[in-house]
Amino acid sequence: MGRRGLLGGATLLAASGATFVAGGGTALAGDPRTDSPLPIIPIPKQVPAKEGYVPVPGGRLWYWDTGGRGAPVIFTHPGSGSAEFWPYQQPYFAKAGYRVIGWSMRSKYKSSAADPANPGTGAGDLHSLVNYLGIDKFHLVGVALGGGVALDYALLHEERLLSLSISGSLLSVTNQEYVDMLRRLRPTGFSNMPASFIELGPTYRAINPAGMAIWDELHDRASHSSVGQPYATQPTWKDVERLRVPTLLLWGDGDLYSPPSVQRIVASHFRNVTTVVANECGHAPQWERSDIYNPTLRKFLRRNSR
Repeated sequence: MGRRGLLGGATLLAASGATFVAGGGTALAGDPRTDSPLPIIPIPKQVPAKEGYVPVPGGRLWYWDTGGRGAPVIFTHPGSGSAEFWPYQQPYFAKAGYRVIGWSMRSKYKSSAADPANPGTGAGDLHSLVNYLGIDKFHLVGVALGGGVALDYALLHEERLLSLSISGSLLSVTNQEYVDMLRRLRPTGFSNMPASFIELGPTYRAINPAGMAIWDELHDRASHSSVGQPYATQPTWKDVERLRVPTLLLWGDGDLYSPPSVQRIVASHFRNVTTVVANECGHAPQWERSDIYNPTLRKFLRRNSR
């Protein structure tokens, strides 16, 4: 990646037709305002959902599915979580008419542990889930690690996607300048700090101890094995630039992994992209700012359902 890619993010965004908002409004017009103060939002009551298991080589994956005839939306969780990490989205999108699905990757809550000798890939397992449920086309949503898996899947099976939504993700891009930049953001000992400190923004941690406690509880039971999965692809920016699927990139302005400078670089490499930055938000906008995340994503899905 050259100097223009590193330093010319805003110019590239304008040239590509992307929309980048950091306060003062939203890329999707009207409400929600991305510059609004962070409110305390109770977790809503969940709607009924079927639970089940998808067979995969060497194990099985746990999923839940609200069912219905609406367009399917598959939520892919961060590395810190599991299929339990979507309580703000499950009822919201089900009541909006979508078929809402969440799943746990291998080594995560209720799913089989990954085999070190044959761990599979997140994208491969997601494809198994989609085929098992008889889904043709769907909206794919991923946060953090789930965003990397979502990109992986898009590169392999773009024809199956109605849209792609990614939040707080470093992706799996292998360009060395990008990899080196990300390393500079994470000093020695970064990964040893409490997960809630790394992932939840300071405003959320300051004003919502109850929500933080629930997040910690779900995080603490999310992983039952340290064996992870590799990505199925090792893309460069040129690979990302070939994607045509409508893409939403929604970040927090206080994301320690992916601050706005990184966000602009990432957005510049997606051709058909809308980018929104939520104010007073860390690495988990779907949890911290569902007041922004949900309606923004809903408008995006509605525009791209067909």
